[in-house]
Amino acid sequence: MRPTTKDLAEAAGVSLATVDRVLNDRANVSKKTYRLVNEAIEKIGFFKNPAAVNLARNKTYRFRFVLPTAGDQYLQELLQRVEEAKDALQSDLTAVEAVRIPIGDPHSVAKYLSAIDANTMDGVAIMAPESPQVRDAMARLLERGIKVVQFLSGQEKLENTDFVGIDNFAAGATAGKIIGRFLRGEAGRIMVVAETMMAQDSIERRLGFDSIINSQFPHLKSLPSLETYGDEKRARTIIQRTLENNVDITAAYVLSAEARVPIAAIGQNGDLARLTVVVHERTPFTEDALRKEQIDAIIAQDPGHAVRSALRIMRARTDLREPLASQEKIRIEVLLKENL
Repeated sequence: MRPTTKDLAEAAGVSLATVDRVLNDRANVSKKTYRLVNEAIEKIGFFKNPAAVNLARNKTYRFRFVLPTAGDQYLQELLQRVEEAKDALQSDLTAVEAVRIPIGDPHSVAKYLSAIDANTMDGVAIMAPESPQVRDAMARLLERGIKVVQFLSGQEKLENTDFVGIDNFAAGATAGKIIGRFLRGEAGRIMVVAETMMAQDSIERRLGFDSIINSQFPHLKSLPSLETYGDEKRARTIIQRTLENNVDITAAYVLSAEARVPIAAIGQNGDLARLTVVVHERTPFTEDALRKEQIDAIIAQDPGHAVRSALRIMRARTDLREPLASQEKIRIEVLLKENL
């Protein structure tokens, strides 16, 4: 059995109250007492269990998801999964909430993050595009003792944070392989549609996609990425112009999480049945489009798994434990009409 605080007090020759003051770094403890207790910790192999301490003190873990205000069906899926987790974890002394903010302006995102108080929040899962301002704001959260999870979209070179989401380079490469194989040697151009190429996940997916198309399918040419910025009117305009100016388009890859608007625009200005179409994320729209054979494949990541993983990681970091890496790996799912 693990040594208890009572065992530690006996080994150090001090009271239980003194052990509590040392373990929780309270005032009015002499250097000699600190030394005696720490020597006893090494001697008997005492391990402090923050989770047990929090339970004894009836402490509530406080976790927040910071998500975009702009979004479509996949964002709603995420919000539903957060709400499910909130209800499920109430009895486990864990408070979960979701806050939606505009993420287009990195200065605004950084300002919001800088206002989060470590006295009222233990961990934050953040879904925001890559930018120096957001990255620095996340670093300052860590300095204030708030655990940070980069949720589905990460920031480069940000140490001491965890990332929850699929391997986006591999996801893009998977899309490239599917399109290349489905076209069976047919030459043509590929239209690539993104909400924004500022997002790290979009950049990685595009790099993975190009790595496969360029190396394995030289008869195909990927066009520059079209950025919709989540605007339906803009999406219709740029997709219409691209289809009109490139009559040899044989495939479309929608690499953003929200596919409804781009696919609708393609359908209004072209023949979806003639194109090989690959999109990301399973939503009511993409499921229906797959069944109707308007698209050929969905590359998905389970939103429920992503939300639960972020919460488990924040809980583990708050308890000074290492998360279980194998449990938190979000896998790439390839969905066809036949395996829905």
